[in-house]
Amino acid sequence: MKLSLCMIVKNEQEVLARCLDCAVKFADEIIIVDTGSTDQTKSIAHKYTDKVYDFEWCDDFSKARNFSFSKAGGDYIIWLDADDIVTTENISKINQLKSKMQADIYMCTYICGQGKNAMTFYRERILKNDGSHFWQGFIHEAIWLKGKVEYTDIAITHGHKSTPHPRRNINIFRKHIRQGEALDARLRYYYVKELYYNAYYKKCIHELKRIIASQQGSRPNIYDAYLTLGRCYRYLGEHKKAYKVWADMLAIYKPSAELLCEMANELVALGNDFSAIELYERALYLDHDEAEFLRVEFKDYVPLMQLVMLYYKIGDMAKAKEYHVRTKKLFPTDPAVQYNEQFFV
Repeated sequence: MKLSLCMIVKNEQEVLARCLDCAVKFADEIIIVDTGSTDQTKSIAHKYTDKVYDFEWCDDFSKARNFSFSKAGGDYIIWLDADDIVTTENISKINQLKSKMQADIYMCTYICGQGKNAMTFYRERILKNDGSHFWQGFIHEAIWLKGKVEYTDIAITHGHKSTPHPRRNINIFRKHIRQGEALDARLRYYYVKELYYNAYYKKCIHELKRIIASQQGSRPNIYDAYLTLGRCYRYLGEHKKAYKVWADMLAIYKPSAELLCEMANELVALGNDFSAIELYERALYLDHDEAEFLRVEFKDYVPLMQLVMLYYKIGDMAKAKEYHVRTKKLFPTDPAVQYNEQFFV
């Protein structure tokens, strides 16, 4: 099976070669769609492929990505962003998959961030090039799952690059809203997340309550809406309301480490250290994590560090040291862990 790589890029000279150095080891065809670069991005792209196209940017990521798909000639398409990285192990897995591809869509793990700050989730990454798969949504675009879908152990890592202007996404949303475009449940959720990222907490609370009340949207997005609602209350200093939002979640969902840690954080803010300890320990020993967007730090780093602090605070030095030793073993170079070391020598 032939595999076409499709990418949209703009001003990616810092990272594009790194991505394409990986891609040439599994892609039979490389298609680069440039949306208005003013740096050396296109010159770099031409070193890897002669299929470099221009697309006039119109504040619509799906239109650009669908244009890139329209140029693909392979049996299957894989998409990457310019700051994505594919390790040697995963390059091998992709090449092995190429010899036996039959499904319509292959899901791959997406690893965003590094170390304790990593978050993992599945993305629709490799798709049969039969014209039935296309991007939807002018921002936070996605491909609806249809046909035979298989989940793989292939992982794509989102590498480091300079972040876009913090108001870019919310400005795109506002432009489309002004033009009268209706937001579906998924885009409504992401619009509210942009309100959150830009610290419009009161407006965000109003919109999140509407999302939760309607229960429209995907299960992970509704789950995250509860988490985000609690965080809005936290940033407004309303810790009791934040805790109640998350406590109510436990009547609906199985717990995740992230949820339990957030509840514990509020208990610390409210001065209830002993109950917080119980929740951090519950998060640390959780067998099954309900979260579909898994933030790794809540599985170990956050509860361990908080347990060190809380046991030290209540005077149980033996337990504080026990958790410090565990934390040091997992995160020996972490500055906060190294700082704590002085209290246990």
